[in-house]
Amino acid sequence: MKPLAIFRRAPGEGPGYLADVLKRRGLPYTLIRVDQGDALPATARDYSGLVFMGGPMSVNDPLPWIPQSLALIREAQQAGQPLLGHCLGGQLISKALGGEVGPNPVKEIGWGPVERVPGAAGERWLAGLPDRFEVFHWHGETFTIPKGASLILTGRFCRHQGFVIGRTLALQCHIEMTATMIDAWAGGPDGRALTASPSVQTASVMREDVAARVAALHKVADVLYTRWLDGLCA
Repeated sequence: MKPLAIFRRAPGEGPGYLADVLKRRGLPYTLIRVDQGDALPATARDYSGLVFMGGPMSVNDPLPWIPQSLALIREAQQAGQPLLGHCLGGQLISKALGGEVGPNPVKEIGWGPVERVPGAAGERWLAGLPDRFEVFHWHGETFTIPKGASLILTGRFCRHQGFVIGRTLALQCHIEMTATMIDAWAGGPDGRALTASPSVQTASVMREDVAARVAALHKVADVLYTRWLDGLCA
């Protein structure tokens, strides 16, 4: 089996829990560290699927790897290869497939619930999960839903939390988080500078009951990652 390609754009925003899932299933992957200057592949054909992680930048920034990433996404989508995006990664997928990315009405940072959007796509991708569950957020922008895609997750502070199209899953929220990642993000400069609001939690609040919250998040991730990984052999 060809490896998955996982694209990292910041040292603290790697595959996280997804790496554990892949290890358990014995699935190979290549970590492409864009933040360290790793070259992006010339084609998606060398991989079984593409995974795009988050990052502090905007997909609208004039960075050289952004048009390269968009081209890889379009190539993979046209070939029917599975695509998976987390936060910035989900925004890249939306933009590549004809959607738009711009400011969310508010910044959304910390733990918060998302809800299933009624419809066949949500029923299939979220089978086994409750209609409402908690995930982690850290974003100030959001995506629109590309033509032909189905919205499957929504939230109070951000309407578009996840969409699917074919074997592609694009998320605005984070399901890959580990306790170590939560602690690092909350303790970083951006975390220490946070001012509490209805949509933004302080670092101390993010760290409350973190073990239990991360364990519950991983149950959500297990369902979504399993659905997506099943598409590798579909």
